[in-house]
Amino acid sequence: ISEVGGQLSHGAIIAREYGIPAVMNIQGATTYLKDGQRVRVDGYQGTVEILEGRE
Repeated sequence: ISEVGGQLSHGAIIAREYGIPAVMNIQGATTYLKDGQRVRVDGYQGTVEILEGRE
């Protein structure tokens, strides 16, 4: 999950090469997401769902 970058950014390319889901260009990601939270990332739909974690 990255606040900046697009389909051709370094993070997106590395994620694709390693086969891990990535969602890029999420405004405010560091504000909404906290250390220790569990999230579900859908790289095809471009969604991030907070499952549980610290308040």
